[in-house]
Order: sequence, then structure tokens, then C-alpha cells
Amino acid sequence: MRSDTLEVTASARLYGDTHILWLAMPASYQAAKPGQFVMAYIGEHTDPLTGRALSIHRTRAGAQGPEFALLFDVVGRGTDWLARREQGDAVRIVGPLGRGFEPQPRVQRMLLVGGGIGCAPLIWLADRLTTEGREVTLLLGGRTAAQIFPPSLLPPDVEVIVTTEDGSLGRRGLVTAPFTELLPWCDELFTCGPPAMFEALHGLLRQSGLRKPAQALFEQTMVCGMGICYSCAIFPRRGGVRLVCHDGPMFDLRDIY
Repeated sequence: MRSDTLEVTASARLYGDTHILWLAMPASYQAAKPGQFVMAYIGEHTDPLTGRALSIHRTRAGAQGPEFALLFDVVGRGTDWLARREQGDAVRIVGPLGRGFEPQPRVQRMLLVGGGIGCAPLIWLADRLTTEGREVTLLLGGRTAAQIFPPSLLPPDVEVIVTTEDGSLGRRGLVTAPFTELLPWCDELFTCGPPAMFEALHGLLRQSGLRKPAQALFEQTMVCGMGICYSCAIFPRRGGVRLVCHDGPMFDLRDIY
């Protein structure tokens, strides 16, 4: 983990209120894993003072070297500032941080479930898993079509199933319906999204009686991102306290609920 001032290589609104920001990737990021995150520090001075925790969304080979992307919804001053960065601008980034996804080495059928902007780290995971020759099905859920990552931007080997609550794209309803159908098929589950979705997926796992490995990437408000401030504390069902930034953000669903 280190602090770097990185050059913006590309920036665009990708869909709805969701923006993608590409940055030059330092050599220290070469060992990063899907599910890890960075703290992006906002503004030319100290306002806003704190950074924004954002998952590493994707990597690519750029014209001047490797690049990585941040995918985020524009919801306030910080994300609005990031969305207004242009090619050649600089952003201070601290990372890579946290514990990412840990796919088992000898399993084949992978089920990925993303709720809203929770799809951001799952795209890089899908890229990695398909490169390894694994079977990947990605469930994308949102309230409307404007919250759905464009399936056309995914590797062709990824099977994509879309659900929207208003029926404006894909199946009407929640991701829990196709999740229930695909649970017997998959060898391992990876998910990122809101806590209500995690609770629902965990409940369905328990009801099924299937002992499927289930790794969830928790999205929590963070101030420091390094285990100092305790703003991202969560409280597992067995007691104690875990810090999303330091102990996670990846946890086994059964350890938390």
C-alpha cells in the first residue's frame, strides 16, 4: 500500500449516473486482486478532507502502459469532482487496500451477483475467471435499466442475466429469483451490493441446504481505509467486531449473518 498521484488517462459517463475513470497504474498494483479497493482523495486542496473508498473495477493495457479503472455513481461532491476529471489531470490515490476475492483453484462454475454499483469489482473478477477458462454467470440487478452495467462490455464467454425491479430491462424482479435457480449449478458464489441483498442471498443459501462457498464484498462508509478510525466496523453474528477496510472487504457470508 502506498500513496501515488496518478494521471487520468480517460474519463466518461458510462451509463445512467455511473462514471468510469481510467488511471495510470503504478508497478505496485501488479499484484492487486479483484475485490481490493483504493482511497481516492478529492479536490485540489483539503475540501472535502476525506477520501472515497472505491473498488478497482478493471485493468487494461494503455497506450503508455497499464491502466486501472474506477467505476462509481455520481452522488455527491466527491464523486462529482472525480467525474469532472479529464485526461491529463491528477488524482491522489492510496492503495491497493483490503482483502479481495479468493476463488478456489479447482472449481469451474462461478456465479457472480451484483446489485447496482456493486457490479464494479465483479467485472474485473469476471475478466480474470474467464481468462482462466472458468464458466462464469453474472447476475446484474437494479431498480431500473439506468443502473445496469452494459452487458456488451463484458467478455463474450460470460453469461449475463439482468433483472430490474421495474421491468425496464431483462427480467422483472430481484436477482434472488435467478440466484435460486442457479444455486444448484454453481460451485462458488461471489457477490457485491447492498446489505439487504446479502441478507436475502444468505437466507436462500440456508434454505437450500447447499454448502456453497459464498464470498461477499462489503461496501461500507470509510474515512481512513486503513483500520484506524473504525468507521467501517461491522458486527458478525458470532460476536466481536470486524473492520471492512482491514479484515475485508471480502467476508464469507456465513461468518457475518
